[in-house]
Amino acid sequence: MANTDFRSVDEYMSAQPEAARPTLAAIRQIIRQVLPAAEEVISYQIPAYKVDGGRVIYFSGWKEHYSLYPVTAALMQALADEIAPYVAGKGTLRFSYAEPVPARLIERIVRIRADEVAAETRAKATRPKRR
Repeated sequence: MANTDFRSVDEYMSAQPEAARPTLAAIRQIIRQVLPAAEEVISYQIPAYKVDGGRVIYFSGWKEHYSLYPVTAALMQALADEIAPYVAGKGTLRFSYAEPVPARLIERIVRIRADEVAAETRAKATRPKRR
């Protein structure tokens, strides 16, 4: 993947290895179905999905796996047993291309993250402004 200055998710996807593209397209489709109003952007040179200015979820393709970010404390608490096999370090879930895409789990991850970002946005809106 020589290009590291992606301007769109389409550009990012087309730069991925041919074998990885169907899986990454499936992840993208799941995210877009759960977050139909999300803004699809490139952030940190990977696809990200923003709702009301807050970044809900990122994904990236690697040689042997794909990853979802961020894994927050709330996400760990809500799905601890289900995501435990995929935790690959602080803030990262790693899934093998060799396994079927766990679509329902990814849907739940995206929904939980969307709820978390919405709560953060509401909290920011109700905080008193500093003088």
